[in-house]
Amino acid sequence: MVLDKSPEWVLDNNLTYIQNEFQKNIPSIVLCSEPFHKAEFLNRLINSIEHSVIFVDMDLLYTGYVKSGMIKNKDNVELYQLIKENWEKDLSEIINKVSKNKFFVIIDSFNRVYNMFDELESAIFINSCIMLLSSLGRKTSSSVIITAMARKNENKEWILSPGGKHIIKSNKTGIYLLEKTKEGSIIS
Repeated sequence: MVLDKSPEWVLDNNLTYIQNEFQKNIPSIVLCSEPFHKAEFLNRLINSIEHSVIFVDMDLLYTGYVKSGMIKNKDNVELYQLIKENWEKDLSEIINKVSKNKFFVIIDSFNRVYNMFDELESAIFINSCIMLLSSLGRKTSSSVIITAMARKNENKEWILSPGGKHIIKSNKTGIYLLEKTKEGSIIS
């Protein structure tokens, strides 16, 4: 999918259209260049979801907003803070849950995976876990959303920012660019 030629959608109040898009494309990667805009979008998205949400907060921005009271945590949200010491246990627990029930899974943000681990094997393992989670999600009608701070490189490819790692893709992955304009949030 070439983002520059994709249609732009102004996000509606209940985010129904984009939720349907996320349901069709598992995993869905939401690219954004502004962390606070990303947090605002995720809060709107979570507030529009009726069923259970698993929020994997790797950069701890969202958790910080919840703990400070700036964002109210909903009863249907399970918040995980993946850190180097607990990531294997927590990922296993999340994968087990998604294999049995419908969830809306948000992994925020993929950039932190590469910052958390120096070893290439760990990043490959987490990529594999995300693909397994996505495969199980399709079977339980779950959605899997991964956020990433991104920019275009000199070859006009989307890469993680900072760091320059390429974004994982498969033929079932949806890639979306989130932007804020005067009219509101748009996604393309």
